[in-house]
Amino acid sequence: MIAIKRSVDRERRPGLFLLTGSARVLQMPNLSETLAGRMEILTLWPFSEGELAGVEDNLIDHFFSPSFEPVPRVGPARSSLDAVLAGGYPEVVERSPDRRPAWFRSYIQAVGEREVRDLSNLSGLTEIPQLLALLAARLGSLLNYTDVATAAAMPQTTLKRYLALLETVFLFHPIPAWSTSRTSMLTKSPKVFLNDSGLAAYLLDVDPHRLRQLPHLIGPLLENYVMTELAKQSTWSRAQPAIYHFRTRAGQEVDFVLENQAGQVVGVEVKASGTLSPKDWQGMGELAEAAGPRFLRGIILYRGDTVLPVGPNRFAVPLRYLLSTYQRRPEAISSPAESPSSG
Repeated sequence: MIAIKRSVDRERRPGLFLLTGSARVLQMPNLSETLAGRMEILTLWPFSEGELAGVEDNLIDHFFSPSFEPVPRVGPARSSLDAVLAGGYPEVVERSPDRRPAWFRSYIQAVGEREVRDLSNLSGLTEIPQLLALLAARLGSLLNYTDVATAAAMPQTTLKRYLALLETVFLFHPIPAWSTSRTSMLTKSPKVFLNDSGLAAYLLDVDPHRLRQLPHLIGPLLENYVMTELAKQSTWSRAQPAIYHFRTRAGQEVDFVLENQAGQVVGVEVKASGTLSPKDWQGMGELAEAAGPRFLRGIILYRGDTVLPVGPNRFAVPLRYLLSTYQRRPEAISSPAESPSSG
């Protein structure tokens, strides 16, 4: 890295070097200090639905547009079941369902034996598959360190080091809690997610047949899938929102809160059912009250067939609109003056 630093200092021209890796660069030993101020960091997620379909999807900017109008791309798309179970790793989406487990097993082994070992001096790295399975069993739930540490039979201090490492190598992706200055009534714990729903399905030993036998797993896997789609698209959107979750101490919640650079807030709730009731909107109402004038709109993604405006700035949107992806429509996107972004 010293040689790269010297070369960049001699010629300050963007794009001289492209460095790739499978861990968060700022947490790599010595690397962040060596190249600080001399690099731009891009996080490459597994493929989004738009990338798989060969189109530019931009659902995030539709969510933040002044006038929301869900317009799906007309064309082929994966079924919701296959999208959730396969995930977005390039090597996995090209394989048959029977061959996917072998790839995931090898990938987890390689990450544990190479990246994690290089980043730490922890012993017992063979416990990583077990810990990932414990996290997969808790998708979408609040992270309870005591519960996970007990299930993993390890001290909390060790667990937290493991979780930090899993986050560094892009396997564990906790979503922090959203809050305002009035935080006393809000839960502050992060929610548990993995970086790919296909990986989560593998860790849960779920295939289409078993998922029909265990329908209670559909909701958490679907929520993890939506989280990854939002995270992927946020990296190239104009809005560049941060992603949080919202939960009151009374239990009212919204799965995802997107907050852009201007402080505007969009709530996104995920429902595995094909119908909705007034109760499904209670958490969105709590979020709207907490956010005040910063609340732009609330959206529930559900498994129905109809776009339903259900109140001021509230929409029920079929999940298939996410699966078929949105194309960028310049006239439907906020101008920089209306919705400042970071780039």
